[in-house]
Amino acid sequence: MTKRFKLIDLDCANCAAKMEAAIKKLPGVEEANVSFMMQKLTVTADEGRFEEIMDQIEKACKKVEPDCRIVR
Repeated sequence: MTKRFKLIDLDCANCAAKMEAAIKKLPGVEEANVSFMMQKLTVTADEGRFEEIMDQIEKACKKVEPDCRIVR
């Protein structure tokens, strides 16, 4: 399942790259893309565990960019 989410307060391209790398390492994530220019997150992950995976993604993003929020 692939979904797109809006990111709020993503401040730099370097942080976006770090977030993308961290998300790709999470179990259940098949593909991830964080676009700094568009302020969007695109995630392809296991449909049965999608909400659980999104919780893990939010935690990973907060470690890199504490002010960034994912609009679900």
